[in-house]
Amino acid sequence: MTASPQEVMLATPAFCEGIQYFGEALPGFETHGKAPVIAEGNLAIANPTDPAAVFQTLLAADALRYLTLQVTASKASGHPGGFASSVEAYAALVMLGHKNILTEVGHHAPGFYSAMFLDRSLEDMGISSVAQLRDRFRETHGLLGHLSGYIPGILAPAGPLGQGQHFAMAAALLHRDKLFPFTVGDGGLGEPYVMSSMAHFHTAYPSATNFLPVLIWNGFSQEHHSMVSTKSNQEMLAYWRGNGFEEVILIDAKDFDDQNQPGAYVDSTSFSLKQRLAFTEAVLVAADQAARSALGGKLTVLILKQLKGAGVHAKGAKSHNLYAHHTLDNADVVNGLKSRALSPAAWALVRANLERAGGGPAAKTAVTESVRPLPDLGKLPLEEYPVGGEAKIATTAMGRLVGYVGQQDPAYLVSNADGNEASGIANINQALQIIHPTPDPLYNQQPKGQVYEPLSEDACAGLAVGLALMGSRSLWCSYESFAINGLPIWQTVTQAMAELRRPTPSTVTLFTAGALEQGRNGWTHQRPEIEAYFAAMMRNGNIFPIFPTDANSIQVAYDWALTTRNKGIVITASKSPLPIRTSFAQARQALQDGAIVLQETPGSKTVVLAVVGDMTLLPAFEAAAQLATQGIGTRIVSVVNPRRLYRLHDVAWSTCSEPDGDFLGDAGFEALFGGDALLGITGGASGILEPILLRSTAKRDTFAWKRGETTATATQLMDFNGLSAKALAERAIALVQ
Repeated sequence: MTASPQEVMLATPAFCEGIQYFGEALPGFETHGKAPVIAEGNLAIANPTDPAAVFQTLLAADALRYLTLQVTASKASGHPGGFASSVEAYAALVMLGHKNILTEVGHHAPGFYSAMFLDRSLEDMGISSVAQLRDRFRETHGLLGHLSGYIPGILAPAGPLGQGQHFAMAAALLHRDKLFPFTVGDGGLGEPYVMSSMAHFHTAYPSATNFLPVLIWNGFSQEHHSMVSTKSNQEMLAYWRGNGFEEVILIDAKDFDDQNQPGAYVDSTSFSLKQRLAFTEAVLVAADQAARSALGGKLTVLILKQLKGAGVHAKGAKSHNLYAHHTLDNADVVNGLKSRALSPAAWALVRANLERAGGGPAAKTAVTESVRPLPDLGKLPLEEYPVGGEAKIATTAMGRLVGYVGQQDPAYLVSNADGNEASGIANINQALQIIHPTPDPLYNQQPKGQVYEPLSEDACAGLAVGLALMGSRSLWCSYESFAINGLPIWQTVTQAMAELRRPTPSTVTLFTAGALEQGRNGWTHQRPEIEAYFAAMMRNGNIFPIFPTDANSIQVAYDWALTTRNKGIVITASKSPLPIRTSFAQARQALQDGAIVLQETPGSKTVVLAVVGDMTLLPAFEAAAQLATQGIGTRIVSVVNPRRLYRLHDVAWSTCSEPDGDFLGDAGFEALFGGDALLGITGGASGILEPILLRSTAKRDTFAWKRGETTATATQLMDFNGLSAKALAERAIALVQ
C-alpha cells in the first residue's frame, strides 16, 4: 500500500527527491526500525540472526529493487531483472561490512549505481538525489550503460561476460585482509573461462581465497531459460565441488515459498512477510558463513537461487531489459514500483546503514579509490649493444630487465601461457621463478615465484591486466598468434583505464614468435592479424603498439612503458637474433617521434621504405641495395611507435584521463617520410600503416601479411606473402618511373 501525500511530507529525506512512490511502513518497523542496526562508528551488523538486522537487510533489498526499476524506467532503457534476483545477497554482504563488491555482469549496472547512490558514493559526481540519479542514468558524463571505474565506488568494469573473476582475484592477491565478492550470473557461468581461471589461480595461490564468487542462479539468460536452469541443486553443488571449491553454500528461495509458486525458481518478494524475513535471514547467515570461510583460507562459493526479475516489473527473461514502452507510466512498471515502495523513514534507515557499512561510502573505502604505492625501481640496468655489432635477441634483452623489475617489486607478475623459454625469455623464469606448488629447479618453478604460466591466455591476460587496473605492475607475454584468446579482457581494461579517475600502471604486453618466425609450424601459428585490432585501437587515445627495431630499442621501449600510466602498451618483437641498428639515443628518438631513419642513400629519385617490425627490415635493406644499382635513392625508416604518427585530431587522446597528446608535426613527418614514392612494409596487418598512409602525399603502396603457409625459413614465408626484396624493388621502380 502506498502512503498518502500528507504522510510523505512529514519527514522525507532530501535525497528522496524524485522518488515516484512511497509506501507505508512494513509491519514490525516500529520494533525493528527504531534506529539503524549499524550504529554510528560501526562497520557492520553485529549478528546476522538479529531480528532487527534481518528486517533492515530486507528493507535494503527492497530499496535496491525500487531504485533499479525506477532509474531504468526513467529512460525506458537498461537491465533491472538480473540484479533484482541478486539483491538479498548484495544487501547481506554490505550489511556484513563488505563493500569491495565486483561483478562480471555488466547488466547489473543500474543496481550497482543504486547501491552507490544509497551509500552516498555518487555525491562525488554531483548526484545527491534520486531525481539526479534518474537524470544522469545512461547519459554522457553520467552513469554509463555498463560498469566502469569512472563511477565512484565501482572497482572494475563489467560488460563482456566472464571477466569479473579476474578483477576479484587480482584484488584479493594484493589485499589479503579484505574480501572481494563478485557476482556471476547463469549466462556468465556458461563462459568457458570463469571456472578455469579460478582453478588456475587457486593452484598458483592456494592461500589467496579471499575472493568470493556469488552465483546468482535465476534460471534465465537474456532471452530464454539459461543453459544451467536444468541442473538440480545437487548437480550444481557437485559442479562447484568438482572444480575444487571446498565450501559450497546454496540458498534456494524455493525452500521458503509459502505461495505455491510453480517451477524450480521462485520470487521471494511474493512470500508472506514472515517467510521473506526467514529467507533474508538465511541469506545473511549464508553470506556471513561464506565470507568467514573465504577469509579463513577455504575456496568458497555462495549460490543464491531465485527467479530472475524478483520484485520488479516482469519475471524470467522478460525482466531482463526494458523496451521503449517501459516508461514510468507503464502499468507493469508502476505496479512493480508500488509493490516495492518504502516509507520515508525506511529510506532514511537504509541510507544510514549502507553509508556506515564498511566504514563509509565505497567511494571513500574501496581499495581502488586511492593510488596504490609502488616500490621505487631505481635506474634499470640497460645494456647498450654496439650498432652493427653482434646480432642479439630482442626479447632476451627485455627479459633481463623484467627480471630486475620483479626483484625490485615483490608484487610484480609476469604471465605467459605459451612459455617464456619458447619466447626467448628463459631469463625471466630463471630470475623470478614459475609459480607452481611442485618445486623443481630443472624448470625454475617453486610455490613463491612471480611467473604465472597456466596454459590459458585468458587466465594469463586476466590476472596481469587485473593487477594493473588494481594498481600493480605486471607483464603479459604471449605468442602473437595466440594472444587473441586473452585480448577481450585486455581491451576491457584499457578502455577502463582511459576514463579511470586515478593513475595506475599501464598494462604492458610482450608479444613474440611472430608469424615470420613460425614457418615450419604453419598457418596455425601464423596469425599476425591481431595487429589490425591494435591498429584500430590506436585511435582510442591510450593504446600504443610498439615495434622495436632491435635489442637496444626494446630496452628503451620497456623502460618508457614502466613510467607510463593508464595506457595499453603492446611490445611486439622477434625471438631471433637480429642486427643492432639503433643506439639508445636513436631508440629514444624513435619512441618519441614514432620512427627513425636507419639508412639513406642518394639517387635520382627517393623511395621511402617505411618498415614496421624488426625482421621485415631484412628484405628492406636488400631492396635498397638493389635500387641503388638502378640509381634510385632510398630512405629506410623503422616505424617504432605508429600512434605518434597520427595527426592530432585523428585520436581521442584528449578524452583520456591521463592524456598523451604527443604527435609528430608536419615538418618532422616530411623529414621522415617525404619522397617521390613510399612503400609501407609490415609482416603483420596493414592497418598499422594507416597513420603513414593518411599523411603521405607521395605515390605509395603497401606490402603486408596475406596468409600463412608451412615454410623452412622466414625468407620463404616473406616470399610467399610478397615481402621479398625483389618484389619491393620492382614496385618501387614502377612507382617512380
